[in-house]
Amino acid sequence: MIKVAFFTNDLKNIDAHFGSCEQFMVYEVGVEGSRLVGVIPTGEERTEGRVEMLKEADVSMLYCIEIGPAAAAKVVNHKIFPMKYKHVVGIEEELEKLSTMLSTNPPPFLQKILEKGGA
Repeated sequence: MIKVAFFTNDLKNIDAHFGSCEQFMVYEVGVEGSRLVGVIPTGEERTEGRVEMLKEADVSMLYCIEIGPAAAAKVVNHKIFPMKYKHVVGIEEELEKLSTMLSTNPPPFLQKILEKGGA
């Protein structure tokens, strides 16, 4: 089981930038599926504050539309794996993909997260 954050404006899609999103959704994801843990407002927090919020939520991965190189480095330094998309993607679709990857043969990046105990 791992915890994953989705940066979203509409609560349905990965459609937000790491630095300007007003909220992120946290899910627990495992081989049996996923469940919503909570929606966390980011308020006026900048990179350091957002990273701290992710750490407090015990997140191992984050999904967003865009993340700058400095922010990505800070996230990675805190053992959080960023997934960046160039287009809007549905959260449910990504949850299903992630659950399937966990139940079959996880790619190296997921294997590394699982070896460290997930989130």
